[in-house]
Amino acid sequence: MEPWVSYITLGVTDLEKASQFYEECLGLPRLKAPPSVTFFSLGQTRLALWSRESLAADAGLVPEGVGFPGFSLAHNVRTQVEVDALLQHVASYGARVLKPGQPTDWGGYAGYFTDLDGFLWEIVYNPKFPHA
Repeated sequence: MEPWVSYITLGVTDLEKASQFYEECLGLPRLKAPPSVTFFSLGQTRLALWSRESLAADAGLVPEGVGFPGFSLAHNVRTQVEVDALLQHVASYGARVLKPGQPTDWGGYAGYFTDLDGFLWEIVYNPKFPHA
């Protein structure tokens, strides 16, 4: 396997609302897609939003399930101020801030939110993370 991820697909409960959140709130560039799915560019990787039921059926699973999914998505920003500003911004679109921005034990600054479907995002300032 080559060391890169091509798509991250999230199973969402309301495709229209989730697509609006990722496009309008997070400002992700939306790509052309069939009506049953939404694609966004994340640089070399794509984010796909698909109905939770369709994603589960495609994998041969049942869509029911609650609780911690065992992973998070992370977004690195350039300053601590950006962490706090982004957390405030996503909250204004209905996201739930679980942990406000605060210093980390490794010298950074981070906070967490869940999107409209409960997917966990970490917003991070890491002084050692390279930005283009």
